Order: sequence, then C-alpha cells, then structure tokens
Amino acid sequence: MNNLFIRSFSIDWDAVLQGSYLRRIPALAGLESLEFESPVTLFAGDNQTGKSTLLEAIAVCAGFNAEGGTLNYSFSTYEGDRSELAEAMRLVRGFRRPQVGSFLRAESFFNVASAALTEYNFDGLMEDWHSESHGESFLSFIRKYRQPGLFLMDEPEAALSPRRQLELLRHVEEQAAAGSQYLIVTHSPILLGIGGAHILSFDGGAVRPCSYEEADSYQVMRAFLDGRTCPMPER
Repeated sequence: MNNLFIRSFSIDWDAVLQGSYLRRIPALAGLESLEFESPVTLFAGDNQTGKSTLLEAIAVCAGFNAEGGTLNYSFSTYEGDRSELAEAMRLVRGFRRPQVGSFLRAESFFNVASAALTEYNFDGLMEDWHSESHGESFLSFIRKYRQPGLFLMDEPEAALSPRRQLELLRHVEEQAAAGSQYLIVTHSPILLGIGGAHILSFDGGAVRPCSYEEADSYQVMRAFLDGRTCPMPER
C-alpha cells in the first residue's frame, strides 16, 4: 500500500492560459499526472527543464510558503509570489497527515532564517541560523525535525560541501526509513545516490524514470573524473 503523504498529482491544463510560459517547458507541457513510488523522489536534469517549477507547485499545493519554510510560514519578500502551476494542480494525499515538514530553497534560505528568528520565534524557541555558516545553518534546519514528515528541497547541494552532502544523504536515508517523504531537486551526483530513491529525469522533453547511471549529472561528472576534461553530453 502507498503510505506516502503525497501519493500523486494531476494537472488540469485547461486551467493554464494558452500563452503561459508553462506551455513552453516541454517536460511540463506533456505532464498530466504523476504517481510517487518511493519515500524519496529525486528530480534530475539540466537547467530550465522545469524541475524547480514543478517542485514549487507541489510545495504550494501542500501548504508551504512559495519562498520556503515550514508549514506555518507565510511571508513574502517579492512581488508576484504565486505559482501558476499550483493553481492548476491537484494533489492526491495519503491516509497519513504530516505533523512536520519544510520546503527549502538554497537561494532563499536567508529569508527563511530571518523569518524564523523575527516572525516565528515563539517564546524564543527558534535558533539563530544566521550565527552559523550557510551550509551549517541549512543542515541544522533540516536536522531539526526527527519525527516523520514531508520535506521538499530545491538544490540543497548549493549550500553544502561534498562532505556535508554525504551527511544529508545519510539523514535522508534514515528519516525516509522512519516514515518521512522527500521530494528533492538536485544536480548532485552524490545526492542522486540516495539509497532507494526514485529518480525522475526531466531531460529530453519528458518526465521519465531513470537509473543513477543514466542521470546526466552522473555521466558528466564521471566523464570529467575519468579524463579531467569537460565533454558536452549528447542530447
């Protein structure tokens, strides 16, 4: 039985404007529904293939703030803070409801940390993540929750050294085994190696399952390490 917090989603493309930029993203334009098969799902692929756009839409539908944070965050630091795709998306939820969770984007974590300290620091219980380095504060935020929950991350490797990426990999594996669900956008060959993860490639104009060895990030890094050159993979 699928006991994930989010089992699947569907997209009503009739609710998306004909001139919308979403229709110009091939991998998304051909996507009508998707079922999650594992506690850890990784979105892989090149830049501008729709990975982060899809993750943000799922996050907003699940009740998270578009800029990131936990389920009780509701702040905005820029105009136009809305997800057009989320408005056309419907989530199918599991019988369990997450009691904790977070949506983290490496590029907006400063804003999340600021909101945690100034707006959501109830009784002084929140940590001052600004007192740590970017990578350490990012990991501290992630490791704060030990009970099963729903966690979405957009390119967490941007804040983490390879060693810290390995720490995150182990944390995700442990928490997934304990009942958490993770949706992660990543270009990291390290994080793509999370045990038991279901990898979805957005390359080639479609969202499709792929193995670790088929992932573009792995192939490029392997070629570089083997020859210390930077070959351009075929598309």
